[in-house]
Amino acid sequence: MKILVVADEESRYYYDHYQPGRLDGVDLIVSCGDLHRSYLEFLVTLGNCPLLYVRGNHDDAFAEQPPEGCTCIDGDVFVYQGIRFAGLGGSNRYRPDGVNMYTERQMRWRCLKLRRKLWKYGGVDVLVTHAPAFGQGDLDTIPHRGFRCFLKLMEKYRPRYMLHGHVHRNYGFKIPVTRKYMDTTIVNACGAYLLEVQSGKP
Repeated sequence: MKILVVADEESRYYYDHYQPGRLDGVDLIVSCGDLHRSYLEFLVTLGNCPLLYVRGNHDDAFAEQPPEGCTCIDGDVFVYQGIRFAGLGGSNRYRPDGVNMYTERQMRWRCLKLRRKLWKYGGVDVLVTHAPAFGQGDLDTIPHRGFRCFLKLMEKYRPRYMLHGHVHRNYGFKIPVTRKYMDTTIVNACGAYLLEVQSGKP
């Protein structure tokens, strides 16, 4: 299965300079948040495949107008071709009025609620978040600090992949695209990233 993972910045390759056929062979699109509604609708239409998404800290409008044709997996588990995707959107809270911002305690509670669904599905193969995990590609500033509870999820369920955005790679020269935490390959999908997995065995 070929998965196109997108986050934070519209890809010129897949949008501004799109040419017919560029999404051929893509079986699934996953958005890690902070992308315009029109961009997601464009991708799901031209890609002719499902698009799963979590909300980023700038996606407050999605509560009123979610992107059409796309499936929100925020706080939920979605199984596609045998692969279990679990979603937790939002970022660290850095202002009081952010709908998709959470304190560490609030996100930990969201993780606990998600665990009930993970038990039902027997675990997770791909963890989809907007923010990174603490110490795994995050920054020292409060807005871009990762969540410690995401580490606990990876330690307990050992997903093969964690996909996130939020930390733009142009924030620094040493921000890697991929890294490893225990059994999990972490992907910073800012922009666009193509991931190939075996159906049922990521």
